[in-house]
Amino acid sequence: MRSGEKCFPPSVSNNYMAQIRNPLHVEIIPGILEKEWGEIEKKIEKVLPFAESIHIDVLDGIFALNTTWLDAAPFAQYTKEAIFEVHLMVADPIQYIQSFADAGFQRFIGHIEMMPDIPAFVAKAQEMGEVELAIDKDTDVGKILPFLEDIDVAFVMSVKAGFSHQTFLPDMLEKVGELRAKDALLPIEVDGGINDENITAVRDSGATRFVSTGFLYGGDDIEERYRNLHSLIER
Repeated sequence: MRSGEKCFPPSVSNNYMAQIRNPLHVEIIPGILEKEWGEIEKKIEKVLPFAESIHIDVLDGIFALNTTWLDAAPFAQYTKEAIFEVHLMVADPIQYIQSFADAGFQRFIGHIEMMPDIPAFVAKAQEMGEVELAIDKDTDVGKILPFLEDIDVAFVMSVKAGFSHQTFLPDMLEKVGELRAKDALLPIEVDGGINDENITAVRDSGATRFVSTGFLYGGDDIEERYRNLHSLIER
């Protein structure tokens, strides 16, 4: 539940407690979707000096026609240095929670489209950290509404889940607005095609967390892009 405290590594607990005090705390979250550990590691190390949290995409080829690195264990060398969240674009995501929790992940994002038992996923993820329920491009926001009181964060895809470098779909912001209307204090995370041209519209719709993948890593100076995005969402 959002009212409870989570157990986070000491190095990231201050950031988390800031969010408890202010659930509408805004974040730019670098997203990483890669098949090989070497590429993941390079991207982690590029953002670790300044990123508050890091988003790791996991795909099994069933949820979408794409696959990524699936082994959680190597992440353990980094998860004490930032908040790590895992985006489980997989069949029956509950089966991945334990391994990523053991590696030090603190946030667990599961898609309701591939979740045979939503309450079981929520309960398991809450044992390990924050629980986020995600809805894909074609999923009605009504599917997630019955669970808002039980989750820490609502997660909205602004592209079709599964691939990076897609074009942002502005119609998805209607879902964010509906979620915000239902809960004024619910953290809402948006993922897909976010860049410096659309992030203020995403913020204004009610989002508080913004995953950036292709745009953030698409320039020579990643930190400059990160700080520019952050400046655009600060109120």
